[in-house]
Amino acid sequence: MQHPQIANSWEAVLSEEFDKTYFRKLFNFLLEEQQSHTIYPPEEDIFAAFKLTPYEKVNVLLLGQDPYHNHNQAHGLCFSVRPDIKPPPSLVNIFKELKDDIGLDIPNNGYLISWAKQGILMLNTVLTVRAHAPNSHKNRGWETFTDAVISKVNQKTHPVIFVLWGGYAQKKLKLIDVKQHIVVQSAHPSPLSARNGFFGSKPFSSINSALRSFGKPEIDWQIPDL
Repeated sequence: MQHPQIANSWEAVLSEEFDKTYFRKLFNFLLEEQQSHTIYPPEEDIFAAFKLTPYEKVNVLLLGQDPYHNHNQAHGLCFSVRPDIKPPPSLVNIFKELKDDIGLDIPNNGYLISWAKQGILMLNTVLTVRAHAPNSHKNRGWETFTDAVISKVNQKTHPVIFVLWGGYAQKKLKLIDVKQHIVVQSAHPSPLSARNGFFGSKPFSSINSALRSFGKPEIDWQIPDL
């Protein structure tokens, strides 16, 4: 595993994190894991969210939790799967709400890269996982790193929309200046909680309405069929 290179404006924003003790410990843990286990997403995709959405382009931060842990699913964007992978249940529910909220067609894939390219930082709080072992890289240092990311986005001078689905994401409210930024929150889209407040929450029209009010371009939420 190579030392992280994000290779755009995030490099300067986050460079001090890479030199901190916690990150060195995290990096050493990942090196050890790599010796005896498969890790998802692949090394080149761990920082994909940052590569696709440079710091100055972030208008929305969508927060997920743990990468998908089955073969070939995760590619570094929260909730998104690779083009040839069946959308998992939470993503199916996201598409249902998208259709109900703004009437878009449900796509034949769960590859959300077009959202990231439009200024949505699609951040998981933990950026790696051991194959077939959910939450296996929890409490190893990633949360410290991604809290730093949230704090850096919070420091932006123009308003950003933070999208927090579920109790775990909503714990990050303490990092967000709600006078400066907009928070869109509801239950999580997972099958366990979607009926308790995610369905009907209309997050996509809310985000576009807020972007419009800031004079920012709205998101084209339609995922193209592949």
